[in-house]
Amino acid sequence: MAVTIRLTRMGAKKKPFYRLVVADSRFPRDGRFIEVVGTYDPNPNPPAINLNRERIDS
Repeated sequence: MAVTIRLTRMGAKKKPFYRLVVADSRFPRDGRFIEVVGTYDPNPNPPAINLNRERIDS
């Protein structure tokens, strides 16, 4: 199983925020995932990024 870290889109129309998830590369962008490892909010200035480094490194 090849896993990737990718962004899944959440939020309302024209006000997106994203979850950083670990998912199998064969599944769709907003489909099944293994674990949420962070968030990304592009709306504020500067954009907000929260990462769980402990889970990403393991």
